[in-house]
Amino acid sequence: MTPTLRRKLLALAERHEELQHLLADPAVVSDNNRFRDFSREYTQLQPVADALKAEATTQADLDAARAMADDPELGELADEEISAAQTRLQQLDEQLALLLVPRDPRDDGNLFLEVRAGTGGDEAAIFAGDLFRMYARYAERLGWKVEVESENPGEHGGFKEIVARVVGRGAYSQLKFESGTHRVQRVPATESQGRIHTSAATVAIIPEAEDVEDVVINPAELKVDTFRSSGAGGQHVNKTESAIRITHVPSGVVVECQTERSQHANRDKAMKRLKAQLLDAERNKQAAAQAESRRLQVGSGDRSQRIRTYNFPQGRITDHRVEGLTLYDLPAIIEGGMDELIARLQHEHQADELARLSEGS
Repeated sequence: MTPTLRRKLLALAERHEELQHLLADPAVVSDNNRFRDFSREYTQLQPVADALKAEATTQADLDAARAMADDPELGELADEEISAAQTRLQQLDEQLALLLVPRDPRDDGNLFLEVRAGTGGDEAAIFAGDLFRMYARYAERLGWKVEVESENPGEHGGFKEIVARVVGRGAYSQLKFESGTHRVQRVPATESQGRIHTSAATVAIIPEAEDVEDVVINPAELKVDTFRSSGAGGQHVNKTESAIRITHVPSGVVVECQTERSQHANRDKAMKRLKAQLLDAERNKQAAAQAESRRLQVGSGDRSQRIRTYNFPQGRITDHRVEGLTLYDLPAIIEGGMDELIARLQHEHQADELARLSEGS
């Protein structure tokens, strides 16, 4: 670990000790807001304090084992203890480094998933459907709930566009690197000559903000349209204009909701998603100004960047943001087995953040 990172760890340990004293201060205990904030910060720093304590204990064990290494009777035992202590110290060093990576406060939250067909006609819509099913099955495996808010089916299957809310602890932390253009190479079901086609679909991952109610929107800047729902829901939703489309004129952001029976309920859902999108766009604009070179562009919703290729003839999936990230397990991944892929992306993100911390940025 670099001296810069070590200094940051020691500063966090000092802050943890300071918080311990503050939480025992009667003035803090009597102030509910301060006590809550300090308690939350203390809990977040506890893993750092525990790991540093374990490191100090292991280092003491290593020193003791080295001290008896020359003893003829205890030398063999000392060698085993030295090896075990060195391995443990290496593990703790890596653990402490990861604890320094800034935690995104949105990681535990829900998200809005938007998948849209890009270039490629019917095949692009079919691929968009495949992507949505991949995310839905991954979510199902983790016990998350997927609530479709609007959909526009393709003529030969899949979707021209589908938007869903994904509800589950840690959903955003797992899927936040999925925003961008996804490209597919395969022989479409509609292809009679057996030729491989290249099509694309775009994905946007938008965190559901807890402070979305703080976003103020001028009603005069909204264009609201109603239409008949095309989704499931029985005769009622298909016979009445209960679906809502809201356009935020200054930004050009358009949201739809058609899953509820009442126009009022659909409008509330659509407004919540609109506010989340506007808030996320502002945050990403600020983040981009601070870190223009971030490879993974966390949660940027930038669908112009080609991030991944799904090559079906070779059973290969390649993420273009990470050198060497190619997996030959496409059939399993497209069925929701995304664990290894997501783990690799998270590891790269952590490595990038550690590099920035080492540079003192």
